[in-house]
Amino acid sequence: MSIAVLRTFILRRKQEHEALLSKRNKSAANVPEKNVLISDIENKPNGSGMNTKKSNEECEEPGENPEEESCTTSEEPVETEGKVLGEVKPPRVLEALSASGLRALRYAREVEGIGKIIALDNDKEAVEACQRNIKFNGSVACSKVESHLADARVYMLTNPKEFDVVDLDPYGSPSVFLDSAVQSIVDGGMLMCTATDMAVLCGANGEVCYSKYGSYPLRGKYCHEMALRILLASIESHANRYKRYIIPVLSVQMDFYVRVFVRIYTSASAMKNTPLKLSYVYQCIGCDSFHLQPIGRTVSKNTSVRYLPGFAPVVPQECSHCEKKFNMGGPIWSAPIHDQEWVMNILEDVKSMKDRYPAYDRISAVLTTISEELPDVPLFLSLHNLCATLKCTSPSAVIFRSAVINAGYRISGTHVNPLGLKSDAPMDVIWDIMRCWVKNHPVKAQPADQSGSVILAKEPVLQANFARAVASLSKAQAKKVARFLPNPERYWGPKLRAGRQITSKHISLLGEETVNGCLSHQDSELNTKRQKSEEIEDATTA
Repeated sequence: MSIAVLRTFILRRKQEHEALLSKRNKSAANVPEKNVLISDIENKPNGSGMNTKKSNEECEEPGENPEEESCTTSEEPVETEGKVLGEVKPPRVLEALSASGLRALRYAREVEGIGKIIALDNDKEAVEACQRNIKFNGSVACSKVESHLADARVYMLTNPKEFDVVDLDPYGSPSVFLDSAVQSIVDGGMLMCTATDMAVLCGANGEVCYSKYGSYPLRGKYCHEMALRILLASIESHANRYKRYIIPVLSVQMDFYVRVFVRIYTSASAMKNTPLKLSYVYQCIGCDSFHLQPIGRTVSKNTSVRYLPGFAPVVPQECSHCEKKFNMGGPIWSAPIHDQEWVMNILEDVKSMKDRYPAYDRISAVLTTISEELPDVPLFLSLHNLCATLKCTSPSAVIFRSAVINAGYRISGTHVNPLGLKSDAPMDVIWDIMRCWVKNHPVKAQPADQSGSVILAKEPVLQANFARAVASLSKAQAKKVARFLPNPERYWGPKLRAGRQITSKHISLLGEETVNGCLSHQDSELNTKRQKSEEIEDATTA
């Protein structure tokens, strides 16, 4: 996945550079009275407006599309027929926590047009292993990959705006590396960041998540998407301290981790929009309904824009559906977490080079599902969760999606959960659809104080239409494209941390045969130790 994104980034970077050159040439051609070539302007000392060595702040032009307006620090002027044409250098990549250097070597060998790759690690043995691996991989690796023994945080802080791509993949939380990472990336560069501390991000230890990421998680069916949005909000917070902001390209939850790909830009004016992209989440403790509270809002008058606090509260003290209290979490990133144009480009690239991706089936399945998500709908509903609240039989996903579409709203799946449904329909409409379903499929009487009983006691305002809608199946579903693949082997997932003692409670993680083998091995080791201690005691007594 990272290789696919990196290939698309290199292509996009080149296209943006060409668009910027074209724009400069047009602006120079629009001043005929001066009759000056671009090269003359470039060669003037302290020239204004056309210097390719500008700093990011000087290059910055506020606009709607920062990708076109950004100025990369990798331009090199080349004179051609009296005009200066910038030639973009190959991107410099930093793998901040490289270990044996496997990922850096794969980038060097598999990504065309990539520049120098710096592989860092704070462990001497890991650096030595990485240097050996570089030699094993021939001249291409030796010319492109450098391995250094250094603290990643110090190295990134001492090399500000030096790298076009920074790859962070620590064991656990990346929070301690984010501040230095956002400073080391050039304007328009990319940060690829992984977090594997999913228990923390998904709400098992909310106070720990708040101390690391500055957000409080909620335990809901959407907790894995919330983990993605918490990580994005944390990166944005670190970037804002240096007048920078992020644009998410792709955000993925897979297996037992989350990984985000974001581009970083510098703009003091664009940074003011950050409160519009963040929201608090209110989740009912009874029926799991959720509502988002934006942190900020804007008021436009003529050409001026004022930034104001968001209106509150969006919910009453008690849930209007089941009359229970709310838990509050966040702030989370509530803006889109994918760029759909990027996703489609990456997917096309992967399909065109199918033979070069050993994990093609998995990558194409994830990207296909992401391409069908509603980009402007944060979090998602679980159909099984709704039915569990009402204690009713579950309608099929097609019937439920049809009812939402017939009510005039949009609905899609999510790559995070095969049973998850994203919709812009308010919770009032969702519960009305479920009330109409229960009328056709009655349930047993429940205690009056149960959340489901309170919801069903109210008459539906909307009369749901369960007739099958044309758009109830996505294009991928209609073509029967695989979207959620089974695990590659049994007991797939994270194993125990090194040094932990294996007991019978770990059967669900490792399998019965593995656990029994480890336990028998541990017993034999204990017996050997006992025999040795007894022999020592006998020798001492004699």
